[in-house]
Amino acid sequence: MAMPPLIVLNAVGLTSRWLEEAPHLHALAKAGWLRRLYEVIPAVTCTAQASLLTGQTPAQHGIVANGWLFRDTNEVRFWQQANQLIQAEPLYATARRRALERGRPFRCAKLFWWFNQGAAVDFSVTPKPYYGADGSKAFGIHGTPQGLTAQLEAKLGPFPFPTFWGPLAGLPCTQWIARCAAEVVRTHQPELTLVYLPHLDYEPQRAGPGGCDMARLVAELDTACTPLLAAAQAIGANVWVLSEYGHCDVSRVVEPNRILRRAGLLTVRPGPFGEILELFESHAFAVCDHQIAHVYVKNPADLPRVVDLLAPVPGVGRLVHGAERAELGLDHERAGEVILLAEPNAWFAYPFWLDDRHAPDYARTVDIHRKPGFDPCELFLDPTLWWPRGRVLRRLVQKTLGFRTLFDVIPLDATLVKGSHGLAAIEPRDCPILIGNGPEPSADPLPITGVHDLLLGALDLR
Repeated sequence: MAMPPLIVLNAVGLTSRWLEEAPHLHALAKAGWLRRLYEVIPAVTCTAQASLLTGQTPAQHGIVANGWLFRDTNEVRFWQQANQLIQAEPLYATARRRALERGRPFRCAKLFWWFNQGAAVDFSVTPKPYYGADGSKAFGIHGTPQGLTAQLEAKLGPFPFPTFWGPLAGLPCTQWIARCAAEVVRTHQPELTLVYLPHLDYEPQRAGPGGCDMARLVAELDTACTPLLAAAQAIGANVWVLSEYGHCDVSRVVEPNRILRRAGLLTVRPGPFGEILELFESHAFAVCDHQIAHVYVKNPADLPRVVDLLAPVPGVGRLVHGAERAELGLDHERAGEVILLAEPNAWFAYPFWLDDRHAPDYARTVDIHRKPGFDPCELFLDPTLWWPRGRVLRRLVQKTLGFRTLFDVIPLDATLVKGSHGLAAIEPRDCPILIGNGPEPSADPLPITGVHDLLLGALDLR
């Protein structure tokens, strides 16, 4: 007897503390089972998703953060989409292989999960802007098979890209993704559908979970899920819900690159567009990602100095290096020689300039690929600007008229950020969760790496 299709909702940021505010998702938990998950380190999007998809730790799958130093070119790259970067077999490849061995059909839809390009799936949709030769950018989405995204946007309207990330990030993109998933589920009925819903990843970073209306936000997420839940019911699919991490309130910013620069270990190159981090000349620099920082040290002789310099910095909760990285599951060539974990109320910011007048031009824009670190300041409009929305409108007019322009409306003040993630939750109710049905797993909490085998079991492909 064929197993029913399985839909996996990745409701990032959802924890048991707030589940009752989501009546539809809470009903799934009451009808099935709920388990807390203990986080992979770092508890960030790309690392968590790679661990969920492979059942392996970063030391095995290689996704050590949302971005890292690519040692072959000495470039820091964030938010890469190539599925080939995952150095372990993902769930959909394993399921396809086993289904083929057993003479069963298997099709997978991967909707807005990361590492989507080149993935062995049948249906995919992912954000992918167009970049012009003159430096301009046009919003867009990419997917397979060819024509799928055009069909979806013809029916649902354009994907509201500015609400996926940036100062306007919010509910519309999650609503669109859920409706997109409902359309794919109804039309194609894949055996496995993976859906990423980012709504709870915005305000909890801007204001911290203690500074925003989490009950309202969770209820909005729940309502946005209703078209997809209705589509699942229509085709008899099971729905599982999981999350990658919960958020925490933060009140301290740690800036390791400025510390390294003042110590003469980090080098910059001045230029017409501001200072640029000079990776080839720097002895040490930090790739900051929420509450973790990978510190790359070129010469082993400099390691003791770097350790002595950074270990006592207020806000640094733990420093590991060398073989100690294995304790975190981060003993991998992509990881820094030194790894910093923040105190629970702190996070790491990437700035390397010492004077805001010399900040690179990209620092005041939403530029997730050029910045050598994650920048949650991109969620804000600069409050020091007079009428920042008016500045955005002026830039839009300039762009429409064909002028090259920068949307330079992002603040440089990292203290605006009041929420973060990346560490294991202190309180059990703030852990990520897994909602499923069928045989209940015995462990509570489960490791995130354990979800992989449970999903294969739900597909009867273990």
